Amino acid sequence: MKEYDLTVIGSGPGGYTAAIRASQLGFKSAVIEKGKLGGVCLNWGCIPTKALLKNAELMNTLKHLKNFGLSAENIKFDFPKIIERSRKVAEASEKGVRYLMKKNNITVIEGTGKLNNNKEIIVYSKEGNEIDKIKSKHTIIATGARPRKLGKIDFDEKQILSSTGAMLLNEPPKKLVIVGSGAIGCEFAYFYNAFGTTVMIIEMLPSLLPVEDKEISDVVAREFKKSGIKIHTDTKTEDIIKKSGKVYIKVTGKLEETIEADAVLVAIGIQANTDNTGLEESEIETYKNGIKVDKDYKTNTSGIYAIGDVALIKPEGKQWLAHVAAAEAINCVEKIKGLKVPDINYDNIPGCTYCQPQVASVGMTEQRAINEGYEVLIGKFPFSANGKSRATGETTGLVKLIFDKKYGELLGGHIVGAEATELISELVTLKTLEATGHSILRTIHAHPTLSEAILEAAGAAFGEAINI
Repeated sequence: MKEYDLTVIGSGPGGYTAAIRASQLGFKSAVIEKGKLGGVCLNWGCIPTKALLKNAELMNTLKHLKNFGLSAENIKFDFPKIIERSRKVAEASEKGVRYLMKKNNITVIEGTGKLNNNKEIIVYSKEGNEIDKIKSKHTIIATGARPRKLGKIDFDEKQILSSTGAMLLNEPPKKLVIVGSGAIGCEFAYFYNAFGTTVMIIEMLPSLLPVEDKEISDVVAREFKKSGIKIHTDTKTEDIIKKSGKVYIKVTGKLEETIEADAVLVAIGIQANTDNTGLEESEIETYKNGIKVDKDYKTNTSGIYAIGDVALIKPEGKQWLAHVAAAEAINCVEKIKGLKVPDINYDNIPGCTYCQPQVASVGMTEQRAINEGYEVLIGKFPFSANGKSRATGETTGLVKLIFDKKYGELLGGHIVGAEATELISELVTLKTLEATGHSILRTIHAHPTLSEAILEAAGAAFGEAINI
């Protein structure tokens, strides 16, 4: 039996980060992984999808070359090469994690890890045979999540797609229906629209990107419609049937019909990977959608912890994001070590959507702030009034800031437009430092930059905007 100070089951952003931090703190560490190192994010999610979206961005830029006084003829694309580039990016990321494991003297064990009633970890091969047994002082479950199915409808990854299948097609479908308009749904809508697919989005809730401030999501909806993407909100998908090489999507609500398409992408969320991990044998408590943990990521079984998409401090859930998993990993391991570190502030987590226009936000929406009893000051600044935006031809969108009127505290920040996912870090830092509107106004921003829109939005909230 092998023995370690700390063993992580799963090597996604939470898992590999936990192992590295543990090694840095002097733990003899191991990672158990049944697939590729880096998990879904590096191999089938965050990273390869951004490679695809870069292709879409370039394609859309080429369509508007005349705006820049340029011209080109016979613009074509090689879709298999686009997919191949994405896979190469993912492979490079996986190799990077493998290098980090070696650099930090972390043992990588290939197989599926399952806890037994002695809190030992049994490792199984792909064929289901026991190949190893591990005893660990501390075990972190970081098994992540997988795409959620619509009812009992299975993914075939050819016509009924999860996000994984959507990034592996040999050619763009002529007509694609996307069920769900969260980040994944909107990103793939943008990608396939860029390469000629007729795209329709079906969303059960009243607006696109339902977790975002409505004023922000409305901008995305407007731009999507301009590009030819059809959007049906307040519409529920009841059933999906394959027949004669097509898929038929039955919907009810504002739209009542059966839609014919070549493929359908189901992007309605994720499901925690709690099965086959030995939770019952170890008597670990779970919620309906994840493992129950406290603020230190401890389960009810001593020495067993959970982080990332599989772990929940509250039953209603959290933001299932790679950077949340990585932050929880570091926080968990440092607390195991006995370091005095603050708990993660889940109200200060940035959320990003990488379609064009990009969307990024942190903190409260305007409606949530009002619902929680704040008297608010709202500052907005459109990118159409920003010099750098005009120079680059990226004038769609705005910055919207929500402040508490009484103390001037920044409650929430929302950006839609070019480079929103990069700009959001300034607002996250400001919230971390408990910045007020006036502290933003006293911070000199370089000119010309997109970030000046943050300064101007703060000015608009307090009646001090200069350029609007």
